[in-house]
Amino acid sequence: MASAAPRKDGWDPTRSAAGPYSPWLIVALISIPTFMEVLDTSIANVSLDHIAGGLSISSDQATWVLTSYLVANAIVIPISGWLSDVIGRKRYFMISIALFTISSLMCGLAPNLSTLVIARIFQGIGGGGLAPVEQSMLADTFPPAQRGMAFAAFAIVVVVGPVLGPTIGGYITETWSWHWVFLINVPIGIVSLIAVNIFVDEPDTIKNDRAALIKRGIRIDYIGVLLVALGLGFLELTLDRGEREDWFSSGFIVATAAISAVALIGLILWESQHDDPVVDVKLLRNRNFAATLLVMGLTGMILFSTTQLIPQMLQQVVGYTSFDAGLALTAGGFMTLVMVPFAGRLSGLVDVRFLLFPAIIGQAFALWNMSHLTADLSFFDAAMARLYQSMFLPFLFVPLSAVAYAGLPQNKTAQASSLLNVARNLGGTIGIASSQSMLSNAMQRHQTELVQGLNPLNFNYTEWLTKAQGAVGSVGDTTTPLALLYSQVQRQAAMLGFLDVFRSLMIIVLVVSPAVFLMRPSKTGGGGGGMAH
Repeated sequence: MASAAPRKDGWDPTRSAAGPYSPWLIVALISIPTFMEVLDTSIANVSLDHIAGGLSISSDQATWVLTSYLVANAIVIPISGWLSDVIGRKRYFMISIALFTISSLMCGLAPNLSTLVIARIFQGIGGGGLAPVEQSMLADTFPPAQRGMAFAAFAIVVVVGPVLGPTIGGYITETWSWHWVFLINVPIGIVSLIAVNIFVDEPDTIKNDRAALIKRGIRIDYIGVLLVALGLGFLELTLDRGEREDWFSSGFIVATAAISAVALIGLILWESQHDDPVVDVKLLRNRNFAATLLVMGLTGMILFSTTQLIPQMLQQVVGYTSFDAGLALTAGGFMTLVMVPFAGRLSGLVDVRFLLFPAIIGQAFALWNMSHLTADLSFFDAAMARLYQSMFLPFLFVPLSAVAYAGLPQNKTAQASSLLNVARNLGGTIGIASSQSMLSNAMQRHQTELVQGLNPLNFNYTEWLTKAQGAVGSVGDTTTPLALLYSQVQRQAAMLGFLDVFRSLMIIVLVVSPAVFLMRPSKTGGGGGGMAH
């Protein structure tokens, strides 16, 4: 166990989770359960039709399998920093692994929708604490000069996981069954639990902090917990169900949005005055940290929305299976793996703003490139479009993860990690919800515009009908020319809708890009990652 005193750069090695072992061994061990949790945010998406068929429910009912997990996740992530302080960081991490593993087993064995949804809620509760606690461990285990490479490893988990989720989920579902999408977590969870218990250290400094907290008396912020649950839980419900319920034309969505808004405003007011807040909103007073959260939210929006849009586009427009559509993202996943070490190394050498701003502009370019695809795009076209985008993602995520702690007291790393993960996940949820809403509206608009030109006064229209009638008649096809034409109109309208969404995301990226310059000018290796104000 480390016994050195805090250094001049503010890093306190007595808070390291490595103990007598190599810090990189700890990185590998604590990343495995986090990877499985991140994977589960997207792996079940492609299995919904199989789940619906297996449980004899409708496709809309099956979506509660996703919603229940996301809502539970959204509630737990912001309070995970407080829970790790109260319960003990290693103990809380192990409890999260155990709950996630047991819940995964129950999901795989669920005989009906009710059981599956309840199991997914507990799975979300268990999984919600994994990424924030891992990030906190990494920030405490590595000095500022090495955090770039440490968070590069973490980037592989949280960036590549959602990308590979649809592909892995599609393969498992088609090869075995939807049950194994959840059951595969069980053996991995058991091994991870044993490994963390043996190798991950709970430093004396953290034990002493917890003992002092208990001696002082743990004052549970019940109101704060309730406001987090209502605010983020109902916000997640609003965003996830909004498109299906036709947004604010639905009384249900109006109610969930109102409850969320009131609770979140109340949360900020309450926690800013509380001595032991469950969510330390006072951290937002740090301009560097607040700007980091904004750009992290943007990163989550880009990553999660495009991860859903690209396979969706390939299935609706080109006719790919879910597995083949997921494969189109794989090249991007490999590019991320290649670029992550470079991002980690450079994060400790140059001012992070000189990495972040070009990376954001690179994302805008990638989205601009996506907005110029056509309905006849090939698999190569789609893979390259994703590859261009993935090339820049590590240069966003890695520097952000490291520089976020600059200027913060090291005993606030758990709370800071929780808020960083809230920003990423909430950005992703907002990105998915807004992109799906924009897509639906754009498709309707383009279909209306295209149909207006299809009338007997249009020479091209009448000529095409004549040729199509002859072609259909010659092969004895019972499909009418008008039906063929309508399917083409729908296909073109869908493609134009996707292009509009990519263009809108590009504009959002450009608008948010100046936030980078609100950050303090520093290298992650020299920014005083653990120093207090």
